[in-house]
Amino acid sequence: MNTKHLKKIDDIMKEMTDAGYAAGASTLILENGKEVYYGAAGFMDIANKKKVKRDTIFRLYSMTKPVTAAAVMCLAEDGLIDLNSPVGDYIPTFKSQKYRDAAGLHPVKRDAKIKDLLNMTAGLTYEGNKNDTELAVSALVVDAKKRLDKENEMTTMEFAERIGEIPLIFSPGESFNYSFGADVLGAVAEAVTGKKFGEYLNERFFKPMDMKDTGFFVQKKAHDRLTKVYRQVPGGLEEFTDNHLAINLAMEHAPAFESGGAGLATTLDDYAKFAKMLMNFGAYEGKQIMQEGTVRWFTAGELDKAPQEAFKNWDGLQGFTYGNLMRVMKHPGRAALFASEGEYGWDGWLGPYFTNDPAHKVTILHMLQRTDAGTTPYMRRIRNVVMSSIKE
Repeated sequence: MNTKHLKKIDDIMKEMTDAGYAAGASTLILENGKEVYYGAAGFMDIANKKKVKRDTIFRLYSMTKPVTAAAVMCLAEDGLIDLNSPVGDYIPTFKSQKYRDAAGLHPVKRDAKIKDLLNMTAGLTYEGNKNDTELAVSALVVDAKKRLDKENEMTTMEFAERIGEIPLIFSPGESFNYSFGADVLGAVAEAVTGKKFGEYLNERFFKPMDMKDTGFFVQKKAHDRLTKVYRQVPGGLEEFTDNHLAINLAMEHAPAFESGGAGLATTLDDYAKFAKMLMNFGAYEGKQIMQEGTVRWFTAGELDKAPQEAFKNWDGLQGFTYGNLMRVMKHPGRAALFASEGEYGWDGWLGPYFTNDPAHKVTILHMLQRTDAGTTPYMRRIRNVVMSSIKE
């Protein structure tokens, strides 16, 4: 890799923070598991002039999803779960579901399966106001938020059970829709293991790989390393303090609802350990965290024809398919960015971004905390610098 060319990432992150698009950001690039670039710019706390550092802790939001999917893969490789089994086998409210269309409510044509949750084809949704289903999900999230920091906080299982009672927006398998499916998978893992979802993640991934700064809340001794969250307003940035997706933004205590879709916080180096483990087909520093065959299947997901047509509506993901809670590049020539066939990863609401490129053994990790960020134009520019630096 042309490491000299990677220094252009410094300029992009400086431009991003100087322009007031984000308060701060950091990026880590690995090749063959070794660091070839690290850089940071801006602040984790503007008011107190605290700069982004190597050990700054970031909220992942949807970049939690690959970790949740990997946990489900481990359940499958251990023979504890069948990915083709109905979700209702683990969460009874998913039995005899109904879906809603313009003509009204109908019984589902088939039950939602675990694989549907992994591929976002279960007919579930996030909040919104476009239809009665989105409104019902919004009401559920409002209830969960009201109970945060109370003795009756909503649990992972209660959230999933109540989602299962809400009519679907299509019969399972018929389309794609980004949704709370990963959160339901967290509850499935609890039903299978008899453990809290966070406990299972800790045993399977975080402890064996020494991901000491990763979890559903931030230890008190580490709270000074948790970055502030900002949103863009006319004239610049302001601190954002609202709770989003029923997740306590302060992350000060262990939550009852451990969101498999959005709840984890971590550092750049901790997530790099997870990424390296996947790149090494499950191996990490002499430990086989996941079996090689599991990782090969896990990272090669692909949507069926009809769901893929719905996924095509997601601007910026041209050339990608979706599977196992990650984007997977199938047609680099169709992409709006430099890309490699077989690369996989995901991003998050506040802007964290992850890609593994197995063909070239390259990992891209990027962190920031700006609301409604996802994959930013700056991140696409960073990607292009990285991918153009690869030498065959």
